[in-house]
Amino acid sequence: MSEVKNSLTGQADDGARTPRPFMAGKGFKSATAHEAAKQEHGSLARFLKICAAGTALAALARPVLAQSEQQAAASAHLFTSSQVVGVSVVIGVISAALLSTLWLVRQRGNLENESREIRSALSDAQQRISQYQALIADKNRRIVIWDGNSRPELLGQLPPETGAPQDGEFLAFGLWLKSHSASELEKAIDRLREAAQSFDMVVETIRDEILEAQGRVSGGRAFVRFVALNNLRAELAELRIERDRLITSISAFQTMLDAIDMPAWQRDPAGRLTWVNQAYGDAVEARSPQQAINEGREMLTTVARERIRATTTPESPFHDKISTVVRGNRTFFDVVDVKVPGGSAGIAIDVSDIEAVRAELERTLKSHAETLDHLATPVAIFDGERRLQFYNQAFVALWELDIAFLEGRPDNSELLERLRAAKKLPDQLNWKSWKEAALSVYRALDTQSDLWHLPNGQTLRVFATAHPQGGATWVFENLTEQVDLETRYNTLVKVQGETIDHLSEGVAVFGPDGRIRLSNPAFRALWGITETEAKPGTHIRALGEACAPSYDRPDGWKTFAELITSFDDERRSSQGTLELFSGLVLDYAVIPLPNAQTMLTFVNMTDSVRAERALTEKNEALRKADELKNDFVQHVSYELRSPLTNIIGFTDLLRTPGVGPLNERQAEYIDHISTSSSVLLTLVNDILDLATVDAGIMRLNYAEIDLNDLLDDVSMQIADRLHESGVALEITAPAYLGTIIADPQRLKQILLKLLANAANFSPEGTSISLECHREGTDFVFSVRDHGPGISPDMIATVFDRFATGAKSGKRGGAGLGLSIVDSFVSLHHGDVTIDSEPGKGTTVVCRIPSVNIPHSAAAE
Repeated sequence: MSEVKNSLTGQADDGARTPRPFMAGKGFKSATAHEAAKQEHGSLARFLKICAAGTALAALARPVLAQSEQQAAASAHLFTSSQVVGVSVVIGVISAALLSTLWLVRQRGNLENESREIRSALSDAQQRISQYQALIADKNRRIVIWDGNSRPELLGQLPPETGAPQDGEFLAFGLWLKSHSASELEKAIDRLREAAQSFDMVVETIRDEILEAQGRVSGGRAFVRFVALNNLRAELAELRIERDRLITSISAFQTMLDAIDMPAWQRDPAGRLTWVNQAYGDAVEARSPQQAINEGREMLTTVARERIRATTTPESPFHDKISTVVRGNRTFFDVVDVKVPGGSAGIAIDVSDIEAVRAELERTLKSHAETLDHLATPVAIFDGERRLQFYNQAFVALWELDIAFLEGRPDNSELLERLRAAKKLPDQLNWKSWKEAALSVYRALDTQSDLWHLPNGQTLRVFATAHPQGGATWVFENLTEQVDLETRYNTLVKVQGETIDHLSEGVAVFGPDGRIRLSNPAFRALWGITETEAKPGTHIRALGEACAPSYDRPDGWKTFAELITSFDDERRSSQGTLELFSGLVLDYAVIPLPNAQTMLTFVNMTDSVRAERALTEKNEALRKADELKNDFVQHVSYELRSPLTNIIGFTDLLRTPGVGPLNERQAEYIDHISTSSSVLLTLVNDILDLATVDAGIMRLNYAEIDLNDLLDDVSMQIADRLHESGVALEITAPAYLGTIIADPQRLKQILLKLLANAANFSPEGTSISLECHREGTDFVFSVRDHGPGISPDMIATVFDRFATGAKSGKRGGAGLGLSIVDSFVSLHHGDVTIDSEPGKGTTVVCRIPSVNIPHSAAAE
């Protein structure tokens, strides 16, 4: 039976349950717990009523059941099996009702006990809530609670003197907290709500009140407590804020010092570096300021540091200029070093440029003083107290004053009195007024000038200029020489006028307005105008109209008028030639003069022009004759080469056995004919080549030439000629000369002509040498013989045409070989030189440059 009761009640053996408060929302809610208890109590009451009704029914059925049992026992034999089952069901229902009644009675007792416990816990909770609310209601603290995304709840309040709002504007921290405190607090609250990161911090209101803010997370809620601090805690918080402010200021100050280009440093009491800025590190060539501190790199010398340490006191900082070496250059710094309780601090300002400017200013002032001292114009400078500060030698020579008096720095008024006493100033009716007018320059804004007529006959123009900082400068210009110069100038002008009037060239001078200032008779005679038409003041256009009958062309007087009246910044000169209707040829020149004046000159060149034209006509005739000569040479050369070719061909044919045998005399004649024909053909070819060069139609056929093959070919072709002359050929060249881009045929002709010329003048049994080498891309070769040489007066003509040395050579010739060599070398843009001494042979050196790209070139 007890097991059944336990299964029904579920807590029969547990005894009384411990009462616990109901937590809901944002704290204890007593009203909600009370309503839940009332609902549960009402359900139990209804259930108990139902159970009581069942119990009553069971009580009413109990006599009936007893009677039925007695009857059943008396007449057991009278019931059927269905009756027995019905009776059993009734008995079971009655038993269940009894058990339910017992359970309900026990449950009712438990509910009453729990109700009493709940009411007791509710009363305790309400009492604690009242205590908490009384505690939170303290004016020295306020709590802000966030529960999820719901609106925050505000509990408590802060003192009014803090300036904290009591309404919903409390969370607008920027309205009542200082900007840096509001910014840090908002960031801390964001971290608290998002990452559950607690914080403790001190904030400062705009009324300079100190609050302590504590952020925590509990039960899934985030809350921040604001506490108004008492005196000690507020003072501690203020000290913390002041410390943070000082740390920030020091950091900003050090950052600023790192940014400026002035070395700064801090030292401990022992003089060791504890902090330097970036400029200091750069000055001592350290990779970073920390390296300069670790290695103790000093920018100032030991003597300078000891001097600073010895002279610096807390009341009197060190301030002086110090010279040191920075990055290998001598540098001047304006150093300021102060002593502080923890050591010292200093800064250095680079004043090298200022020192250089100061030194340059001193040199400039000294140079100006020296310059003024060497001027011929007297100069005197007075300071702000009107005392003589500077004077030059010309000033001493002008007034003939005592040096001792001037070195005593006299007052300007005293100086004028001394000059008046020496009778060196102009005589004045009212001396006092004149002196005051002269000394008024110290109060004047503009420069004052005056003429002083001295008793000794000199005339001075005096300029007095006041200085902005006080004082004045007096300049005495001696006009005596100027007057003499003006007199002489007027005399010179008259002389020049007379001179111009007697010139054979026509001269006219015009002003900037285009009007004539002067003209000479030659000008009027050349243009056939009268003196009235060319009188001073006549405009150039009117003068052009007067000269129109002699010369009326657009390029005449209109051009002169444009040049004379032009407003160009740079005035142009012009010259040329014009021919008048009368046949006179004039050379004109437009020459700018000072003061914007212009001179127009005309020279009669009629006789010279006529002579020049005659010479030009003769020269043209000679040029045409030269052209005819060239045409004749070319025609004759071509006409001669054709029959010579036939003669040489038939001579070679007569030598062949097929024609028939020749006797000895015929063979000798045939050899002479062949030799003469070859010489004549060579001469004709040479003449034709020279004519082609002279006509400017010679073209070079550039090709790449192997120089070693070229030398082999030349040595084979010249072998017969060398054998005939009885001389040997020595070729000196590197094993491989390379290639060159030139005309193969003309280059071969150059070598053959030089070798043939050397063989012609070399004695039998000697040798001629051919030396070849390369200089860059140039091909340089020289031919040397051991002949009689050339006299110095003949060297200049060896390259001339038809210059022969037949008297000393084995063979005579037309003298065209070296001329052809010179022409072909020039066509290759090379050069040829000759060196010879009588009795020591001759050396000809040629340089042939190589072209970059093969092309055809015509002779110029």
